[in-house]
Amino acid sequence: MKILSMDTMKGGWFVGDFDPTAHKTDKFEVCYKVHQKNEVWPAHYHPIATEINYLISGEMIIQKKQLKSGDIFILYPYEVADPTFQTECKLIVVKTPSKHGDKVEV
Repeated sequence: MKILSMDTMKGGWFVGDFDPTAHKTDKFEVCYKVHQKNEVWPAHYHPIATEINYLISGEMIIQKKQLKSGDIFILYPYEVADPTFQTECKLIVVKTPSKHGDKVEV
């Protein structure tokens, strides 16, 4: 068995084609992310990856849509992520595939 600490991972990302990682793969990436209320997060899109997001807790707005705890939202290539965090938000994010440089800020 291998035991790692999330504290050693970068930005909550712990599976994917990057270092450090708990499991290296180019098939997908997995992240546990906590965003603070009113945190500024730059609008961006991914030209290659599809991003599947599970909002564990909190409330946010993305693409002018109100989301709440328990919502799952999927962003397809070239769809802009422009989140506004109305409360602290905890998310599980899965991106497929895991591709270096696949993030473009707008």
